[in-house]
Amino acid sequence: MTDRLLDFSESPASLNTENGLLVIRLPDRPVQTVPLADIGALVASHRQVVFTQNLVAALAKAGAPLICCDERHHPAAMLLPLEGHSTQAERFQAQASAALPVKKRLWKEIVALKIQMQGSALRRLHGEDGGILPLARKVRSGDPDNLEAVAAQRYWSRIMGDPEFRRGKEEDPRNWMLNYGYAIVRATVARALCAGGLHPSLGVNHRNRYNAFCLADDLMEPMRPLVDHRVVLLCRELPRQDWEVNKQTKAALLAALTARYTTGGEQRTLFDIAGRWAQNLAGVFLGQRREIGCEPIEPPA
Repeated sequence: MTDRLLDFSESPASLNTENGLLVIRLPDRPVQTVPLADIGALVASHRQVVFTQNLVAALAKAGAPLICCDERHHPAAMLLPLEGHSTQAERFQAQASAALPVKKRLWKEIVALKIQMQGSALRRLHGEDGGILPLARKVRSGDPDNLEAVAAQRYWSRIMGDPEFRRGKEEDPRNWMLNYGYAIVRATVARALCAGGLHPSLGVNHRNRYNAFCLADDLMEPMRPLVDHRVVLLCRELPRQDWEVNKQTKAALLAALTARYTTGGEQRTLFDIAGRWAQNLAGVFLGQRREIGCEPIEPPA
């Protein structure tokens, strides 16, 4: 089995299996096939994805999890093989028993990249980083100095070009747009984590008994500045009276966040990037590597 992740989130699809192949029928497109043995996981996110019981059984036999999502594109159920080649149980166990020093090391990596991404977003939009980029090199294991918060204090008024801007201020429509963009990224990362054999509720730093996506909230942190960047550009394009979450702004944010980004010299979607991070994170939990290996992400030009 390979690590190929199939995410059906952008259009209706009819899925079946014949002769050891996944048969994919999409509207107005030729029939496609993928060997079941090549599938690492299949994610059914669009509300009009239909599949047969025969396919579910075939995926299980091939050792590939099936993740079904709700109307917000968050994973609602994960169907796991009872036997076969799946290493799901091993990954869950390793994730749940991860030592505190490992979690602190992971959080350092995540926070450092988030701060680096914030500084890069500032440079793209305003030509300077506001002194944020040097903070990324000072983050220690577990971020005991709370440099994530220090960076945030310098970041928000600068990225928005508004000294009065406050994150979380409910009456500011820019926060509505940010929250919508974050929801898209959160769902994308949660799907990738499930597809990568990790449980999205077992976080590295985020902990909340009522939050089913703590690990997604951890891993998405470096991607947040991509949303910030797009919202700022959107606000520049639109007159102030049109700063709201409506059909136009939703479409613009969704199009931007499902585009291809550059990381490590490759063009990839955020789902692809999150999938790679999830696989690497599983490797850390399993003791196969020390870091996720997250690299900076550049938005489309």
